[in-house]
Amino acid sequence: MPLEKLTFDYSQADNTLAIKFNGPWQIFTKIPPLSVATAQFSTHPDIKVIILDTTELSSWDSSLIIFLCQLVKECLGRNVEVRYKNPPEGMEKIVALTLTRTDEKIPPMAVATASFLDKVGEISTGLWQGILILLNFLGEIEHAFGRLIRGKAYFRKDEFILLLQRCGVSALGLVSLISLLVGVILAFVGAMQLKLFGAQIYIADIVGIAMVRVMGAVMTGILMSGRTGASFAAELGILQANEEIDAFKTLGIDPVEFLVIPRILALVIMMPLLTLYADLMGILGGFVISVSMLNLNPMEYINHTQNAVKMSNLWVGLAHSVVFGIIIAISGCLRGIRCQRSASGVGEATTSAVVTSITAIVIATAVITFICQVLGV
Repeated sequence: MPLEKLTFDYSQADNTLAIKFNGPWQIFTKIPPLSVATAQFSTHPDIKVIILDTTELSSWDSSLIIFLCQLVKECLGRNVEVRYKNPPEGMEKIVALTLTRTDEKIPPMAVATASFLDKVGEISTGLWQGILILLNFLGEIEHAFGRLIRGKAYFRKDEFILLLQRCGVSALGLVSLISLLVGVILAFVGAMQLKLFGAQIYIADIVGIAMVRVMGAVMTGILMSGRTGASFAAELGILQANEEIDAFKTLGIDPVEFLVIPRILALVIMMPLLTLYADLMGILGGFVISVSMLNLNPMEYINHTQNAVKMSNLWVGLAHSVVFGIIIAISGCLRGIRCQRSASGVGEATTSAVVTSITAIVIATAVITFICQVLGV
């Protein structure tokens, strides 16, 4: 029974109460409530000393510490002296330390009271520091590429082949699905307006030009940002958290040359190929919908696509893909190398890499489109 774990012996001569702890005091055993012990203060209001006798205690864990801390607090509140008799090794120190920690007052959380100008200054300073970090990283990449051109760069060739596979073949399934659906969507959107004029055949022109010139590269870039860019940031972030990048520096190996350059090369090589594949799948999606649901002639659709899509459109799309590959690789590697040495830091670096690369892709698309418009391409 729970009460058998505690026995009380009160001596009226010296106003002393001896509390004996018997048997096991562990979480999985039934522990008596604190009220069983504190009730003695009502029965014997003249108690001056309490002796905690643990001679018959067989085993104990944190449940005993909690009970003792609560009992000692009650005694201190009543100005009753607490003594220990045959305490297990370390138990008295644990109780004292626990009482000290629980008595400490936690200061209230400071409320941010920064003014509007202070916030603007912090944001401006953060942006400027980010620009300096990016420029420094670009300088390191330029130096590493210079060594690569001179044949002095060092990175593992087998790892580079693996990166090519991860950036290319492994992404074909996702690129196929998304590009096919984008082609289907473009075909349906074009048909909604063109059927008003009986010009559904020009769906081939819309789908072909849109996919080859912009949409194929943009959709591939966004997919690779969430897939490969995040992977780069996570890999390098874990290396940074485990201090492996510092180990590379200690061994005289440039981490940018060894880790970043092969990833940039892999994405720059595979992005144009994936973009060409995305263009083909998008045109195929528009073809399937136009022939099966809009009753267009297959050969006429193919001929319109061939006449509408010029080589200039193809080169513009490939230019987009190369720029996107560079942006994704640099964003992922920069966020990974600069991440904090913690699990949360790796997660923040991964998220930041995806957001940064997608934002940069949208901005780059607008800039390239404007340049092409000015040049008349």
